[in-house]
Amino acid sequence: MRLFLRDEQGATAIEYGLIAALMATGLLIAMPFLTDAFLSDANKLANALK
Repeated sequence: MRLFLRDEQGATAIEYGLIAALMATGLLIAMPFLTDAFLSDANKLANALK
């Protein structure tokens, strides 16, 4: 039982999973703002190249 309680082998995978979930959530929240800015810059570049 003591070995089981001291075993931390799966803790790293859980931590990486939580970090990935936080990053994905942040990207989903920021995506509409980034998309608008990117499209605006792309349109400016396209108009400048005409």
